Amino acid sequence: MLTLQGKIVAITGASGGIGEATARLLAQRGAAVVLSARRSERIDAIAQDIREQGGRATACVVDVTKAEDLRRLVSTAIDQYGRIDVLVNNAGIAPISPLADLDTEGWSAMIDVNLRGTLNGIAAALPAFREQGSGHLVSIVSVAGLTVSPTMAVYAATKNAVRTVHEGLRKESTDGVVRTTAISPGYIRTDLADSMADPNVRELTRKNMDAMGIPPAAVARAVAFAIEQPADVEIGEINVRPTVQA
Repeated sequence: MLTLQGKIVAITGASGGIGEATARLLAQRGAAVVLSARRSERIDAIAQDIREQGGRATACVVDVTKAEDLRRLVSTAIDQYGRIDVLVNNAGIAPISPLADLDTEGWSAMIDVNLRGTLNGIAAALPAFREQGSGHLVSIVSVAGLTVSPTMAVYAATKNAVRTVHEGLRKESTDGVVRTTAISPGYIRTDLADSMADPNVRELTRKNMDAMGIPPAAVARAVAFAIEQPADVEIGEINVRPTVQA
């Protein structure tokens, strides 16, 4: 029977939404989780709640744009639990707007968090995975990269870049040591819209989330499904959408 018992999983962006839901579900299923985010008080509270419910959890303050923070996250997992089996790259922002708005600061921020943050995670985790002889990289991408919509060009570009990196890593890892999974959510009820500077885009996104969004737990279940597979099975990509989303 497939199980997460004994898995050690580090998760970025775990202070809410998909990251929090993933941490809670994996802990319920027997994994030890290391929650990371910039908001220490929030991840500390979630980790404490998980422990009070009988799970294993610790917290580590991380800014994914800083490579040293990701290295510290990996070290924390190893120091606390002896190894790191899975890194879930979940941290992401979406200050989307039409290209004509020339929001170059927003573009740079998305590149730094969504793409560079993932690369920082890969750089931190790969040496540990190789030394252990196994490891699993899971990244939360987006269906926005599958069908590019107005206002989402740069956001979709960063997510597609991560998808490309995943495929490259998969082809470089056919020795069976490192597995990769890219999970692309559709409309999920999270606070992602809070990072959108354009008020019209922000309001439209919130309206769509309210109308058709599904709970973050739906994505958490996809993460659990991917990482609970036997070592000789790799789930490369999963798309998770509301059934009513076009």
